[in-house]
Amino acid sequence: MSQGLPPEFALIARHFLPLAGPGALGLGDDAALLDPPPGKQIVIAADAMVAGVHFLPNDPPETIGRKLLRCNLSDLAAMGAAPLTYLLTASLPRGLPADWIERFSAGLAADQAEFGLQVLGGDTTSTPGPVSLSLTILGQVVPGQALRRVGAMPGHDVWVSGSIGDGTLGLAVLQGELPADDAGFLVDRYRLPRPRLGLGQALVGLATAAMDVSDGLVQDLGHLCRAGGCAAEIRAADVPLSAATQALLAADSALLPRILTGGDDYELLFAAPPEAAAEIAARAAAQGVAATRIGRFLAGEPGVTVLDNAGRPMELARGGWSHF
Repeated sequence: MSQGLPPEFALIARHFLPLAGPGALGLGDDAALLDPPPGKQIVIAADAMVAGVHFLPNDPPETIGRKLLRCNLSDLAAMGAAPLTYLLTASLPRGLPADWIERFSAGLAADQAEFGLQVLGGDTTSTPGPVSLSLTILGQVVPGQALRRVGAMPGHDVWVSGSIGDGTLGLAVLQGELPADDAGFLVDRYRLPRPRLGLGQALVGLATAAMDVSDGLVQDLGHLCRAGGCAAEIRAADVPLSAATQALLAADSALLPRILTGGDDYELLFAAPPEAAAEIAARAAAQGVAATRIGRFLAGEPGVTVLDNAGRPMELARGGWSHF
C-alpha cells in the first residue's frame, strides 16, 4: 500500500495511475481536462458490465477490462470514429484479491497500447454485490461525418464484417453446452471482441447507416430497419461464419438460430448502395477485415426476414439478447 494513503487512493495509485494520460492530472483532482482536437467533433459512448451477466465470474481478470474497453471501442467503430480517451468506474467487492485488480489493470494497459489511448479518470467504490464496471469512451470524427443508424433505405445492401456467431458459441463452450474447438478460437472471440475501428473509419462516405452487432444479428438489423423506416431480407447461407462455427453447425444444424440471434459478435453491420460494393470490398481488404453482403433493405414495415437455403422465411423464436 502507498505510504499514508487511504485504501481507495492507494488502490488507484497502484493500479490505475499508470494507465492515466496527461489530461487525467495524475488522477488527483475532482475532474479531468480534455482539449478537443482542432476541427473534430467528440463522440461519446458508455457501456456497463456486471459479473454473472456480461462476463463469467471466473473469467481471467486480464480479459474483463479488455472486453469492456473493446465493447466501447466497437461503438466508436460503428460511428466511424477514432478513439481519444476513456473514463472508468469500478465497483469492486471488499476482499477482492489484489492479484485480480493487478491482472485487470494489466489487461487494460495492454489494450491501451494496442489501440492508442489512456484513461482520463473515473471512480472506484466497494460493493456487497458482484464486480460491476462502467466505461465511458470518447472518440473523434470530422464534423458531420459520423456514421449513424439512420440512413438505410430500400434498394441498399446489408453488409456485415468478420464472422457471426462466434461470441455466443464461445459462451456456450465456457458454460459446458458445446465442445471446445482445439484452438480455443470461440472462447477467445467471446472474451476479447475485435473492434473494427479501421473499417469503420474507412466506411465514412460509403455506408449510409451503421451499428455494431452486440445483441444479435437479427435484432440489431431490426434497429437499422426502424431507424430507416424500411424492412430487410437476409440469406442465412450468406451470413459469414468462422471455421470453428461452421464445424459446430455441421455437427448440429439446430445451432443456426442461436448463431443468427446470439450476442457478443461486435462486428459492424451497415447499409450501402449497390454501386459502392466494389469500393467497400477494397477498403475492407485494405483493413484486413472481411466484409460480406448478406441481403438487402426493402420497402415495407420495419422488420427482418431471414431466408433459409430454399428461400423460405425462417421462424426464429427471438431476435436477440434483451437487457431487461
